[in-house]
Amino acid sequence: MPWLQVRLAITPHQAAVLEDQLLELGAVSVTFMDAEDQPIFEPDLGTTPLWTHTHLLALFEDGTDTDAVLAHLKLQRGGELPEYQVERIEDQDWERSWMDNFQPMRFGRRLWIVPSWHEAPEPDAVNLLLDPGLAFGTGTHPTTALCLEWLDGQQLGGCRVLDFGCGSGILGIAALLLGAESALGTDIDPQALEASRDNAGRNGLPAEAFPVYLPEQLPQQPVDVVVANILAGPLVQLAPTITALVKPGGRLALSGILAEQAEEVRDAYAAAFDLDPTAVKDGWVRISGVRR
Repeated sequence: MPWLQVRLAITPHQAAVLEDQLLELGAVSVTFMDAEDQPIFEPDLGTTPLWTHTHLLALFEDGTDTDAVLAHLKLQRGGELPEYQVERIEDQDWERSWMDNFQPMRFGRRLWIVPSWHEAPEPDAVNLLLDPGLAFGTGTHPTTALCLEWLDGQQLGGCRVLDFGCGSGILGIAALLLGAESALGTDIDPQALEASRDNAGRNGLPAEAFPVYLPEQLPQQPVDVVVANILAGPLVQLAPTITALVKPGGRLALSGILAEQAEEVRDAYAAAFDLDPTAVKDGWVRISGVRR
């Protein structure tokens, strides 16, 4: 069914009160959207920062008298409303729409990421069948692409690989399909572990081929290759932990890092690794190197 959407141009200090008022007036959801493409980087835990210029989007069932809603809202506020507009939103199959936009993608020379509902463009290539579910990692984001391209260029035969922050499992599974002897993954999100297991099975890998763990359960034996696509802050904080998981002579690839954060992350690993030049893609970077 169609929906009615009230869009208000607000400032951050107006957000909480307006959200509560609109929900009281029958909104089925309230969301916030950046009005000016202003980035917010890694907010502090427990905070929900908003953009300087924010759009509040309140969704109402079709047939709602939005004039009455706005009149009540104006009375509650005791003054004029922020700039607003009312829009009619046609319903659609959002899952189907997303699936249609997720197409097979090639990374490096050998590797294709293929949606599980799509035919592989090159059946004889290394094809990773993927359905990310609720977990991060499809290859569409530059950080995942940087890591996949790096893995495609590595000699992985005989290697044990750790996908640190495994999300959908895309990096660990790619490593196995590209010739790694074994792989394991870890993530703080149980839904990510479930998605990783599902995707491993989708690619014909038994559960024991790609075991996944919550961080506190992860075996602490160093491995040959660690790939960590998370965020710059955790990468810096976890540098001693991640470093200890890489064997001497082992390889490391880090991403989830904005270009302006690269030096801080490099500094956190420079003492233990001979680092390669930083790779850049669409404002994001990959930092890789070999453990001394």
